[in-house]
Parts: sequence; C-alpha cells; structure tokens
Amino acid sequence: MRSEGLLSAVVIGGGIVLAAVAFALVGDLLRGAKDSGPEAMLARVNRDLDAKEARIGALEQAVETLRRQIDGVNDRLATLAAPPVPVPAPPPVSPGLAPSPGNEDLIEGMLLAKGRFNKGIDRPTPATLRALLGEPRASYSDTCQPVTNPKLNALLETRKVGPIEVTMVRPALDSLGEIMDRLARDEPAVYAALGTAGALCARHVRGAPGTVSSHAWGMAIDLTLSGNLDRMGDRSTQFGLVVLAEFFNDAGWFWGAGYEREDSMHFEPGEALLDTWAAQGRL
Repeated sequence: MRSEGLLSAVVIGGGIVLAAVAFALVGDLLRGAKDSGPEAMLARVNRDLDAKEARIGALEQAVETLRRQIDGVNDRLATLAAPPVPVPAPPPVSPGLAPSPGNEDLIEGMLLAKGRFNKGIDRPTPATLRALLGEPRASYSDTCQPVTNPKLNALLETRKVGPIEVTMVRPALDSLGEIMDRLARDEPAVYAALGTAGALCARHVRGAPGTVSSHAWGMAIDLTLSGNLDRMGDRSTQFGLVVLAEFFNDAGWFWGAGYEREDSMHFEPGEALLDTWAAQGRL
C-alpha cells in the first residue's frame, strides 16, 4: 500500500509539471505573437519545446528510479514476512540413571555405588543371629508368623521411633532412635518422608526358601520414602535411601544394597554392633 501511494504521487507530480509546461508554452506563444514575426516565434517555440522535453525526460528517469527502489523495498518486505524455516531440535541428552542436577526428589532412582557403603561393616548371617538369640520359631514360610522363642520374645519391644512405629529387639530400637534424632536434625526432608514396610517378621528370605530372614529376630527394618517401596534386585535405589545409608553406616548398620541381590530398603545392625551389645549384656 505504501509503495503504490508513492508511485501515484510521483505520476501526479509529473502531470502537474507537464501542465505547467504547456501553460508556459501557450503564454510564450501569445507574448511572442505581439513582438515578432512567425519565423522568430517558431524558433523560440522550438527552443522552449526542446528544454521542456529535456526536463520531462529527466522526470521520467526519476520516476523509473523510484519504481525500481519501490520494487526493491517490496522484495525485502516479502523476505521479512516469510515464515521462518524450521530448525530441527537437537537430540535430547540421555540423563542416565543418576538424578539430574538440582533434582531433590527423594524417590528418584539412581545407580548404585556399592563401594561407598558398608565399609568395615559385616552382614550378620542367620548362624550368627541363631548363636546369639536362638531360633525364633520351629518352622517358617514366606509369610510372617509369630515368634515362639521365649528368650527372644523377652527382648522384643514395639516402640515409636521418630515418624515410624516398629517392633525390634531393644538395643536395635535404641540405636535406631539415635539415627532418627540425627536424621531429623540434618536431613529433615528425608525424615519427614520416612515410612516403614515392617521390621519383625519370622519368615524365610523372600525368593530364598530355606534361608531365615534377619527380620525373624527383629534385627532388620525395611524403610520407605513417601510411601514408595524400592524395587528389589534392579541394581538401583531411591535417592533418599542413599542419604539414609550414610546415617545407618555411621551407626554400624549394614545396608541391604550390598547384598548379592540388591535390597536397598533393608537395614540391619552389623556383626560388630551385635558383638558390642552382647558384650554389654544387652542381648
């Protein structure tokens, strides 16, 4: 629209100039008729016409120059108005199994780094627990059953420890309470999300018939975060359980992520801790 208006203005201007030329020519002719003869008048008219034609030619060239400039502007405007050429997005970077930077999700899975944990802490075997506390009951299955051993029953207690309530042997509950106190102070978000999938449970190890679980002696606890169970045996663990493992290892507890078949929600007192409790007469 702007370019068409500019061209119209130029054409109208050219018409006005031509009209002025014609008017001046007629005026010259009338004045010349009074002062001279036909030959002199004709010569003067020819000179005037030549001058006017030169001016008209210059105006026509100017109009053509303006037209070319307008065409160039239109071409540039068309280029600017064209839709952008889509650029393909770069392929996403694989985040791997570790949490992305800044992600504090407590239940986000991360690749296990077993070498960092359970250093100097030995997992107590069923034989060790049996020697300390006797057999919890005469027979087992894959489901929880009552403890029938009187000595062990005398050591068991149900207690609220931090945000959870569990049944374990008293020395384990005392140690667990100390861990919870430190956790509440240093990692309140993990502490607030903490839950349990059970502690005392006289049964076989899941998936291993014939092997009695540490849970049968009230010597192990399974922990959850925000109500989510960590999947056993997938060689990864919830981020918050890694945080918990630091606290439990510091207190002498073994983390189940170190099992041949990873069990990251499982924690139990290490053998050295059991020996200490036994030496103190607490078992």
